[in-house]
Amino acid sequence: MRLRNIILAFLCTSSSGMLYAQDSSLYSRLYSLPDKVFARISHKADKAGQQLARQTEKYLARLAKQERKLQQKLFKKDSAAARQIFGDIGGRYATLQHTAGAQVYSSRLDSMQTVLHFLQHDKMPGQSPAAQQRLSQVLGNYARLQNTFNQTAAIKAYIKQRQLFLQQQLQRFGLVKELERFKKEVYYYRAQVDEYRRTWEDPSKMEAVVLRLANKIPAFRDFFRRNSMLGSMFRLPGSDPVAAATPIPGLQTRASIQQDMLQRFGSGPDVSRAVQQNIQSAQAQINQLKDKVNAFGGGSSDMDMPDFKPNSQRTKSFWKRIELGANVQSVRGNGFFPVTSDVALSAGYKLNDKSIIGIGASYKMGWGQSIRNISITHEGIGLRTFLEWKLKGSFWLAGGGELNYRSRFHDFQMLRDYSAWQKSALIGISKRYHINAKFRGNIQLLFDALHAQQVPRTQPVLFRVGYLLK
Repeated sequence: MRLRNIILAFLCTSSSGMLYAQDSSLYSRLYSLPDKVFARISHKADKAGQQLARQTEKYLARLAKQERKLQQKLFKKDSAAARQIFGDIGGRYATLQHTAGAQVYSSRLDSMQTVLHFLQHDKMPGQSPAAQQRLSQVLGNYARLQNTFNQTAAIKAYIKQRQLFLQQQLQRFGLVKELERFKKEVYYYRAQVDEYRRTWEDPSKMEAVVLRLANKIPAFRDFFRRNSMLGSMFRLPGSDPVAAATPIPGLQTRASIQQDMLQRFGSGPDVSRAVQQNIQSAQAQINQLKDKVNAFGGGSSDMDMPDFKPNSQRTKSFWKRIELGANVQSVRGNGFFPVTSDVALSAGYKLNDKSIIGIGASYKMGWGQSIRNISITHEGIGLRTFLEWKLKGSFWLAGGGELNYRSRFHDFQMLRDYSAWQKSALIGISKRYHINAKFRGNIQLLFDALHAQQVPRTQPVLFRVGYLLK
């Protein structure tokens, strides 16, 4: 028995040493990440905070401008009421930009800040002052971004209250209709902030590497339970066994819910099947409601349903409104031209959810007169502008203008002859379909209204197959 205890003690000691060595190795890998990793993480946090601050400043300037217009209109009816309701507009909005709000939770910020605090708290031997300074810089940028989130949340709440106040006051003077522009700016600012928050909550690749390494360290998991914002709000598993076993006041436990269901419906396979069917039906209805809310540009719990059709593209950045595409069109040969294929690239800008405007360029490659006489040649080049407007479902009305150089060329000097370029005016139907999560297909049937003016005459109907990058 004594020999058995000695062996067990030896095995436990060995396993503890191995675990410690593994923990230390993971910690070393985490802390020895290249400086560029932490530099990129710090830059992203700083950039996100600056972008959100700029958007806030821009929207507050627009709201102040709308209030001044409303003040001028009310001043013509009641100057005393105008001064009382609006007061110092410029001063109020200038003060609002420096408002400090309550703490707003961000899972990405919470996780990354906890990792960095862990690295600072459990210092490894040999850490240089430069490494500590690097961590402090990243934490500083995260802290500033957190303050920006807190500030924008407070501004969102204030301008919503301001909108309700102005609506109540201006209703007495018949100026509710004039408040519509102000209400739109309020809605789009709140939607813009929510869009930034949703985008930010998706960790970058470098942050994912840091979090993945940290989560493998038992010491970090314990540190996260005790020191993260999430751990302070909820009783995470392992944080405090006594507190975890104590029910939270006002929150139903799983056992109490099961007991209540047994008392109401009894037990048995039929009851379980009926409950499961009801849950699935309720989930389907919830998903339908969520789709309706998202269709109106909502998705946030504090967003009101607008009394106008919002443009969901307005809250997106410029690059997210760009739609890249490519299409291919082949034309059979005739007495003048060989068999050719047009390969075109395009970039469209989404004006709103139903209209896209863009530009493109095409290159025409010649294949020869037949399969027995293949000869690859440069048969032309083209420039395009286009406009698409959504009709219904996946069908779009497509139109545009093109300039095409349809003569064979050997160098770019030949393209300077503008008289050799031919014009096309296209109109037709476009059909879009999904290929996978990243790509969509696009089929176009277009009519060239200027085909009869071309010398030699070109075909009137064009059929193009393309791809769109989501």
